[in-house]
Formats: sequence, C-alpha cells, structure tokens
Amino acid sequence: MKKDYNFKDRRKFIRHPLTFPLRYNILSDTKGVLLGKREAKSTTINISIGGLLFSSRHALDKGVLIDLKMPFGDKVFKVKARVVHCVKNIDTKFFNVGVSFHRLRDAFKVKLIEQLYLISEYRDLRSVQLGREVTLEEASKDWIKRYSERFRRLYW
Repeated sequence: MKKDYNFKDRRKFIRHPLTFPLRYNILSDTKGVLLGKREAKSTTINISIGGLLFSSRHALDKGVLIDLKMPFGDKVFKVKARVVHCVKNIDTKFFNVGVSFHRLRDAFKVKLIEQLYLISEYRDLRSVQLGREVTLEEASKDWIKRYSERFRRLYW
C-alpha cells in the first residue's frame, strides 16, 4: 500500500529543477471513479524521488490519480501518480501541480528519465566545449564516469 506523504514529509526529498515535456491524463477522481481520458500537455518544474511538480492550465483536485507520459527521443515513459497539491501561480496564471508517484517502480522510471535528460544536456555542453559533435554514447560514458556516484548519493 502506498503511503500518502503529507506536506512536511515531502520536503525531506531533494528537489532538482529540471524542465522536460510531459503529457497527462486524469484517470480517476478523488473517489476512485474512472474518468474518460483527456490528455493535456505540460512541462515539469522540478522532480524528486517522491514525486514531481508540473504546470497545468487547469486545476487538478487533490487525490486524483493521473497517468503521466514523458517522452525522450523516440521513447515514451509512462508512470502513474496521485495529486497531492495544486496551487495557482499568480505570475504565470497556471497551476503548479505536485504529485507523488503511485508505485516505487514509477519513481525509478522518473529517475532514469532525469538521468537521460542530464546526459543529453551534458552532451550539448561537451559538444560546445570541444567544438565538435559528441555522440550520445560518448557523452553517456563520460557522464557516468564523472557524475553517477554523486547522482546516486543525492537519492539514496
């Protein structure tokens, strides 16, 4: 059974500001009633091992179950999450939606996606620094050698 984290508990997880695209569908309301799928596009604001924060044009009720789709290249990673808070951002007029992952394996998927995006950004940086196109494989090997232990310690 998944633990619902209260606001104080969620703050124990380190948050990483990371922006990548996502799409989401509301799967069920707060009473567990299944809803028709209505996909919306968004981007992440930050992520942690416990969940993520993304922006939404629409308010989402606390407790609803959503399906997140996060593309990377030609792959789409799917995870389920539960809305734990939704607050209107007065600057952007969008809603900041905080979700907790529904299962532990969903948290692992998002950690993998984060690593992929970080490696991709590292690839772009190294290409500029070296003045040549760095392959994804080359960047991956270098990134893993340089940063994987530090990245692991941030989460575990």
